[in-house]
Amino acid sequence: MKKHNTTEKTSLHPRNPHRFRYDFEALINVHPELQLFVSVNENNLDEETIDFSNPHAVKALNKALLISNYDIQNWDIPTGFLCPPIPGRADYIHYIADLLATTNNGIIPEGENIVVLDIGIGANCIYPIIGNAAYGWSFVGTDIDEKALQNCKKIITHNPKLIDAISLQSQIEARFIFKNIILPEDKFAFTICNPPFHSSPEEASKSALRKVNALEDNKTSKPVLNFGGQNAELWCKGGELGFITQMIYESVKYPMQVLWFTTLVSKKDNLKNIYKLLNKVGAAEIKTIDMAQGQKISRIVAWTFLSPKQQQEMINSINS
Repeated sequence: MKKHNTTEKTSLHPRNPHRFRYDFEALINVHPELQLFVSVNENNLDEETIDFSNPHAVKALNKALLISNYDIQNWDIPTGFLCPPIPGRADYIHYIADLLATTNNGIIPEGENIVVLDIGIGANCIYPIIGNAAYGWSFVGTDIDEKALQNCKKIITHNPKLIDAISLQSQIEARFIFKNIILPEDKFAFTICNPPFHSSPEEASKSALRKVNALEDNKTSKPVLNFGGQNAELWCKGGELGFITQMIYESVKYPMQVLWFTTLVSKKDNLKNIYKLLNKVGAAEIKTIDMAQGQKISRIVAWTFLSPKQQQEMINSINS
């Protein structure tokens, strides 16, 4: 077993438990199957790594991380569904925790009264798992894919500590995001979303090809989605901007029921149009939080329709 590299990934959030290089010895100890995918790093013979272009290797790593960091003993996803990189998903959760602290006297609100709406939970249930483990938050996860929701239900059932923390709701009308989901009595501390990036299956396929070629020494013409992804997870009409535009227009209808609406924005070029639209619909406050994981740069855009006083009152009512 090679020496564990303790180099810190300073681009990740300070509370992110994945800031250091993976301790494969410890991870294999909790999930022996990972051993099949671990090899010596060709660029540094003192380090071990996995082939991040191999979806089976990525899933095995995720399983090990969920066991060791989040006490999730039973987790799996069907073939072809999105298998997200956990460090980046953890960053989103921790940055939003900081955002909530700004309206709570600098203290991150914790516990089951903090209810989060996860738009497009997918089959992996990653955001609720991380948010519940780190801060004890409760989650409502929505999706248009029934197979994805059924797999989340399976994960929740097989990990009893999640049963009271995560509920699931099917979005029965694919063109809507919050409609049918946010009910008159609901109050959410924030919403989270990893929107479909692409505007067509062809665009998604080309992006996958670029990703894999960047990861591999040998170039390929056959794209392999190392993190997987079903159609609804990867593309929609109008792509990322189209999805977020719909989200913004719908958010106007629930100004007093959500403290912060948030979404990942992968494409920097979309920011100008997003800001313009948020100002058009009368967002009271808009924040952009930059994130970086390795060479991938992303950001969270958050908006609220509440004044600072209303924000304080809402977080107080949620916490009480």
